[in-house]
Amino acid sequence: MTVSTAIARLNAADPDFARHLDHLLSWESVSDEAVNQRVLDIIKAVRERGDDALVEFTQRFDGLQADSIQDLILDRQRLELALTRITDTQRAALEKAAQRVRLYHERQKQDSWQYTEADGTVLGQKVTPLDRAGLYVPGGKASYPSSVLMNAIPAKVAGVGEVVMVVPTPRGEVNELVLAAACIAGVDRVFTVGGAQAVAALAYGTASVPKVDKIVGPGNIYVATAKRHVFGQVGIDMIAGPSEILVVCDGQTDPDWIAMDLFSQAEHDEDAQAILVSPDAAFLDRVAASIDKLLPTMERADIIEKSVNGRGALIQVRDMQQAIEVANRIAPEHLELSVANPQAWLPHIRHAGAIFMGRHTSEALGDYCAGPNHVLPTSGTARFSSPLGVYDFQKRSSIIFCSEQGASELGRTASVLARGESLTAHARSAEYRILTTEKGN
Repeated sequence: MTVSTAIARLNAADPDFARHLDHLLSWESVSDEAVNQRVLDIIKAVRERGDDALVEFTQRFDGLQADSIQDLILDRQRLELALTRITDTQRAALEKAAQRVRLYHERQKQDSWQYTEADGTVLGQKVTPLDRAGLYVPGGKASYPSSVLMNAIPAKVAGVGEVVMVVPTPRGEVNELVLAAACIAGVDRVFTVGGAQAVAALAYGTASVPKVDKIVGPGNIYVATAKRHVFGQVGIDMIAGPSEILVVCDGQTDPDWIAMDLFSQAEHDEDAQAILVSPDAAFLDRVAASIDKLLPTMERADIIEKSVNGRGALIQVRDMQQAIEVANRIAPEHLELSVANPQAWLPHIRHAGAIFMGRHTSEALGDYCAGPNHVLPTSGTARFSSPLGVYDFQKRSSIIFCSEQGASELGRTASVLARGESLTAHARSAEYRILTTEKGN
């Protein structure tokens, strides 16, 4: 097999650097009209015909023979059976990863709180888990048991009453690792349906598939488009773009390590993005040589080649300070600080989904077993978004209790503001609670 790379080389000193960088980063995850209409038709069919539509679409799209919805339901016993069908080594790895993910996310759990003011007014916040969450998991050979752990465990830690998983099994291909991960993570119900029809079923419910409050998990363009359309009916985690990695290196890390770190994201798909930023031009040359040397050894070399050539880059900067400035501008999903003293630069990082500190901390560790969530904001959305976490499966209600004195005091302020907005019913509602002795003042 012949593979070759022509990864872009950029220099921050170039007057056109900003334009070149913007072009490199540009990504549109917009569905074309045909995809959009097809998804709308599928959603409509599921809303109108429920389980029958799910069976029909599963037969058509997944090549799976199913006589009824019962053929598309996996019970808890089937998940437990999967645990016996994987190797002991695989089970141990899943259990260790699950334990680390659970311990990390338990620290995120928020508690309700209240405080009492001098006049007896009580203010606070009540934190409540969602009743039911839906987890979409890609199926077939390209499936990810790690995603099951990362999506289901935070929901369970949050106290979600029921986690419902949908996973397509095209042509009957069942991934035992995915089912084993679902068992370990505590998934309650599994339906072997996928695509836009699975999203619609979770959002609106059918006779068999329960309606959920939030849908999380990755999927293809049909899944992403469906999530856009049902948002508002249910919550969603995010509309994720291609995977990204940005490595900031001072030039002292083994170039083979850096090349492989770039490959670790490039191998996801052709649109994935892998970028290295360094003030050391000679080091960029060494990494380029490592890329050319190692690429032919990769099982997914064709995908990596297209990703690196299409959206990858080696960027030379003036110094480490400018490297951090470029990193903040990119706002990457994964940021590796492969430098001598990463802690010194951490305060300067403002935008990144996850930050991997030091030369020995590869992004791959975060994907599987470090503990923090690997569901991260992409396409620059780390400027305003956060990793998936327990907080995504909890909602907050404000608590307001007014004593007689407190209602009287606040009523005077509310009255002024409400009348300033010409909302007299608001004003009078508040004024009714003003104590008589105060009304005359």
